[in-house]
Amino acid sequence: MLKINNLESGYGNIQILNGISMEIKDNQIVAIVGSNGAGKTTLLKTLTGLIPYMSGETIFDDEKISGLPTHQIVGKGISMVPEGRQLFSGLSVYENMLMGAYMKSAKAARDHSLKEMYELFPRLNERLSQKAGSLSGGEQQMLATARALMSRPKLLLMDEPSWGLAPILTTELFDKIRTIRDSGTSVLIVEQNVYQALKIADWAYVMEKGEIVMEGVGVDLLDHPDLKKAYLGI
Repeated sequence: MLKINNLESGYGNIQILNGISMEIKDNQIVAIVGSNGAGKTTLLKTLTGLIPYMSGETIFDDEKISGLPTHQIVGKGISMVPEGRQLFSGLSVYENMLMGAYMKSAKAARDHSLKEMYELFPRLNERLSQKAGSLSGGEQQMLATARALMSRPKLLLMDEPSWGLAPILTTELFDKIRTIRDSGTSVLIVEQNVYQALKIADWAYVMEKGEIVMEGVGVDLLDHPDLKKAYLGI
């Protein structure tokens, strides 16, 4: 589905990512874990066209997408749930979800998509007229995810989805991510909650200082002694 080859990028003349190569296959949850400053968010912003490539390329469904503007990348089938949710706080839950279905193909399936979101996140259906800014943190994360899914992506990118959530809500959210994968949408998740991310990941990458330093099946990496020491305090 998605192949990244020797990607390098950063901000201005400051290089953050150093030759990142990775792959996401159909119907997979792929996790990228690492500490603050590892380059995880920079990678997602580069993939979505918000930061230019210094070198390297990204292939999505056998088509080169590196260098395309963000709206064209969304049109190819990639959508992102940004860090901090970035909802339209003054708009209602319903209006926020509609904002995710602005592409022509998504508009045509809007009613069907809304029904799917109500089934996936029943609490949103109960709060359709409520302002997004008045929702709890967990409900806001549900709404940000639903808005991204309204574009009917093949690949969903999620940047720190557990940010600010209580443990019980984090567990519930990660269960929903499994459901999204099982429905046919691949998920690339960037997370500091290493345990939760690796527990659900079909495949995972560990980033340090802009480089991939380890990869493998998520639950297998949980047993790796170096990772336990560095990220789980074991």
